[in-house]
Amino acid sequence: MKELVCKTENTHQYPIIIEKGLKGRLSQMKALFSQYHKVVIITDKNVAKEYLNDIERQVRLAGPKVYSIVIPPGEQSKCLEETATIYDELVKCNITRTDAILTLGGGVVGDLGGFCAATYLRGIDLIQMPTSLLAQVDSSVGGKVGIDLDYGKNLVGAFHQPRAVLIDPLFLETLEDHFLMDGMGEVIKYGCISSAPLFVKLMSYTYHEDLMEDMEDIIAKCCKIKRDIVQEDEHEQGVRRILNFGHTVGHVVETYFKFKKYSHGEAVAIGMAQITKKTVEEGISQRDTYTNLIELLEAYGLPTKLPKMPLDKVQEILFTDKKFENDSLYICALEKIGKAQIVKMQKQQAIELFR
Repeated sequence: MKELVCKTENTHQYPIIIEKGLKGRLSQMKALFSQYHKVVIITDKNVAKEYLNDIERQVRLAGPKVYSIVIPPGEQSKCLEETATIYDELVKCNITRTDAILTLGGGVVGDLGGFCAATYLRGIDLIQMPTSLLAQVDSSVGGKVGIDLDYGKNLVGAFHQPRAVLIDPLFLETLEDHFLMDGMGEVIKYGCISSAPLFVKLMSYTYHEDLMEDMEDIIAKCCKIKRDIVQEDEHEQGVRRILNFGHTVGHVVETYFKFKKYSHGEAVAIGMAQITKKTVEEGISQRDTYTNLIELLEAYGLPTKLPKMPLDKVQEILFTDKKFENDSLYICALEKIGKAQIVKMQKQQAIELFR
């Protein structure tokens, strides 16, 4: 077992527990669950089939009454309509500020359920239990929650730190390889921006089994990097911007293809490759940074080529990016593997990222 503590600006702190088999020991976590009269589990249909009955039973044994809300899987559920449906269910369950939401699922469930926790009754407690690799290494930690609009990804959201993040790598055993590789896009990101040793280690794996054997350590390393950054800059005014490496381009790709052709990890991989290609041309990144990045992304079956998209449509999506401040956009660029910097550019410069 590995346990980290995340301390945020408002003196709130919470544990990030990473342990194989943790999902089978929730009933023993009475200190966490017994403080609530009710816990509402939000999950999606795919996860519910595999795990919901057992998780419900275990949380109930730890003390609270348990209710469940099951949403359709996929990015399309991160919308205002599904948010309203969840609010209605929370009202029917008579949820109060002394109760909590537990999100059981991937990034969509965590973002959507977390947003509902942040906004229902002006905020109730949130426990994150991520089941996908992408959510385990990234979206469950740090307190960013939100939903999409037709104009772009995560345009409505909040910072709402959880009370605990419970990570069981054994959830990944029932994950299809496609979704495992999707999560590796974010793992590779952490190696790029902060840990050359992690990047090199990822290059050394030759078998799926070897990767899974070390997964607890890999998840812990990524969570520690994010924890350290979040503690320094909770609300993304400075260093936390490096966590967006590849995301500015990636979110445009996801949105343009209506979240159907490319998963989040695939889109981020394209974004990391495209931005690094451009920053090598500008002399910001070392040339071998780009070649090594492409080699690693392709080794994990991730795409690296920017798909064809009309620039007028790209501009329409890009200019709604929440990371714009007036006419300036901050992007993360690599100096070399393991070392990142923030680059400020104007709107029209940002369009050049897509040429």
